[in-house]
Amino acid sequence: MDTRGKDALIAAGALAAIVAGTYANLSWSGPQERPLDPAGLALIVVAALSLAFRRTAPLAAGIVAAASGVVYYAAHYPGVFTAAPALASIYTLVVLGRRKAAIWLAAALAVSMYGLMALAPEDPPPGSWMALLSGWLVAMVLVGEVTRSGRAYLRAVEQRAQAMEQRAEAVEQRALEAERTREEAALRQAGEERLWIAQELHDSLTHSISVVNVQTALALELLERRPERVREALLAIKESGHEAMNELRATLGVLRAPEEVEAGLSGLPRLVARAEGAGLRVTHTVRGVPYAPSPEVDRAAYRIAQEALTNVLRHAGAAAVTVSVDYTPSAIVLRVENDGEPGVAGPGMGLIGMRERAVAAGGSLTAGPGETGGFAVHAELPGGQPAEPHGRTGREPAERHAQVRAQAGEGA
Repeated sequence: MDTRGKDALIAAGALAAIVAGTYANLSWSGPQERPLDPAGLALIVVAALSLAFRRTAPLAAGIVAAASGVVYYAAHYPGVFTAAPALASIYTLVVLGRRKAAIWLAAALAVSMYGLMALAPEDPPPGSWMALLSGWLVAMVLVGEVTRSGRAYLRAVEQRAQAMEQRAEAVEQRALEAERTREEAALRQAGEERLWIAQELHDSLTHSISVVNVQTALALELLERRPERVREALLAIKESGHEAMNELRATLGVLRAPEEVEAGLSGLPRLVARAEGAGLRVTHTVRGVPYAPSPEVDRAAYRIAQEALTNVLRHAGAAAVTVSVDYTPSAIVLRVENDGEPGVAGPGMGLIGMRERAVAAGGSLTAGPGETGGFAVHAELPGGQPAEPHGRTGREPAERHAQVRAQAGEGA
């Protein structure tokens, strides 16, 4: 039930109680009483029904109840219960925090009642309820104040409990969010690790397997026409297989121990020799004074050259290749150019992988048809010697690697 409905029931109950108490002569207001008539009964009804508005319009209800009581006693109607609705309105005003309005209403009621007593031809008898009116008014103010303070305390306790519950929920939510963030970070790191392993295996094994394929095709072709050259092809296959096993062993070793995979610009002559053994005509030139760059740059340059030579073996046929490295104080420029079948740089994983390595090392890479035919790979990487040693594997942090893949994907 809402507030208005409860107050209506209280008003009806107060009306019934006041009427019953008055007709039963349960109270006496003095020797000047006269019988209750319809006008006096109407005043009782108005005073009692004002309680239906004691919380929605407490001051107006209190004024109506007090005025009805003053008129009732001025007309010398019997009983003292008609003042009860005014006392209830004063109590309600204090409970609702309107203490000043309650005090003014109580003072107005007291002055009016005691004025009537002073003007009466006879003094009120000892022990009369009317003589105790001021005590009842003060009591209503005090009881209302105690009730208001108690309710305020209970509300404060409830608010603190709600605040503690909300803080507990917030802490739990933050804990869940932190756990979810850790899981996402772990999944992201695992994905970056898988990508790194796949890239390492691709770069280290594709070149050797391409050499094996080329030499196998050559051995099959020479088996009947020039069998004496088959031995050379088989030896090249054996050497490439041995090299592939070493690359695989070194890559897997990085996952178990802190040793670095031996892949850098110092290994370019060996890489060129393997390409020549597979039937390519390779020219290797170095300009400037060689120096040891950072491990990331050193490794990226080697892998880019390895992937470029692998692409020549797989797609360009028996082409002539030029591998040049230019050392300057600020950059290392790597060029791998061939005169094989012209083509267009496609979106293959090899080109994307080369761009990823170049961008991860802080450089850039372009690949496409050469000016005079064939295909050209041009990588420009940061030069200068490293200021301090880097990590054991040359792997980039997960967030850096994600940026690298995004940039390389756009370049592809």
